[in-house]
Amino acid sequence: MNDLISREERAGLLASATPGELLPLAERLLQSGELGEPTVLRRPEVGMVMLTVREPVAEERFHLGEVLVTSCTVEVAGAAGWCMRGGDDRVAALAAALLDAAAEAGLPAAGDVHALCAAVAERRAREDAAEWAEVSMTRVAFEELT
Repeated sequence: MNDLISREERAGLLASATPGELLPLAERLLQSGELGEPTVLRRPEVGMVMLTVREPVAEERFHLGEVLVTSCTVEVAGAAGWCMRGGDDRVAALAAALLDAAAEAGLPAAGDVHALCAAVAERRAREDAAEWAEVSMTRVAFEELT
């Protein structure tokens, strides 16, 4: 297993990785035999899940609507791998599930999966910073009346 990031964090990062980030690593690991003979436990399926959000002032949760997702479950070296990604991309969901299983199994390829997750986290941080820089000029500062 790994101590670098939690499984939940890894799942989130693999789910937000682009196909261009996921597919080369998954294909390389499959072609080299590093994943052994993976078993697809649940083939990639497209479905809908309810998106629940928290209203920030009252901190009450409510259902915003349904979101299209693709999910997949695999097994590699006795460890289950899972992915649920937004949208309809069965190949990327399968690739992410394979990478999750490789990391969960503690295979030598787990280091490559962790490096990919770190790169995705850095990309997301850059994108978030750029978005914040763009919208921060429109931020209104309200003073609290006492």
